[in-house]
Parts: sequence; C-alpha cells; structure tokens
Amino acid sequence: MKRTTSLVCLFLLLTGTIASAERDLVPTLNNQPDVCPDLPPEPEWMRNTEARDAHKRLLVQQIYRFQSMERIVDAQSCTCVTRYPSWEAAEAVYFDRYSAADYWSVVEATSDYRRQANDLRKQAMPICEAAGNW
Repeated sequence: MKRTTSLVCLFLLLTGTIASAERDLVPTLNNQPDVCPDLPPEPEWMRNTEARDAHKRLLVQQIYRFQSMERIVDAQSCTCVTRYPSWEAAEAVYFDRYSAADYWSVVEATSDYRRQANDLRKQAMPICEAAGNW
C-alpha cells in the first residue's frame, strides 16, 4: 500500500511540475524577424501547398537558402536585398529541374541544397554579422 501511495504522490508531483512548465511556455505572435524586416513573402502557391506536397515547398525553401548564402559569399556583402531577394530564382530552379520529380528525388535534392547552404553558411555568417544582418 505504501508503494502505491508513493507512486501516486510521485505521479501527482510530476504532473504538477509538467503542467507548471507548460504554462510558462507562452507563444509569441510576433513573427517579425530581427534583421531585414521587409522580407519578400513566399510565393502564393507555396503558402497554399497541401500537406502531402510539403516536401516540394521545403525544397524551394532550401534552394532559396542556398542561393542566399551563395550570393552573400560571392558579393562579400550582406545587404537585405542580397540576403533576401525575391523568390523568382529559387522558383525557376524548382520548376526547371524538380517540378516533375518523384518524392525521393525531391527529398534527395532538398538534402543536397541543405548541405550546400550549411557549407556556405560558415563563410556567409561572418559577413552578415559584420553588417549587422545575422
């Protein structure tokens, strides 16, 4: 009986602690970025992508990210226009190369663009930090 009572007390204690921790997590409704507040919005078709096609949206986002890092490194500049241009170039790559691709090809391409962007990020980050845009 003591063991059961101890387990119940422990459960109640942990439940109260978890509930308290959850109450402390307050989501923010402000999605305004710290740098370059006038970011171009994602294209309408991307915002309206169905859940089953989310992998396509993710690919375009990674192409955009890669292109952004590449532009920063090439220009040795991190202005807002360099870092966050329109989505047209990323869309063009997607529609030219991947719009008819199967799921696994898109997933593989997404991984490749993410890896390339992460590699360039190491060079782009100091440039952007110096410009106050990181």
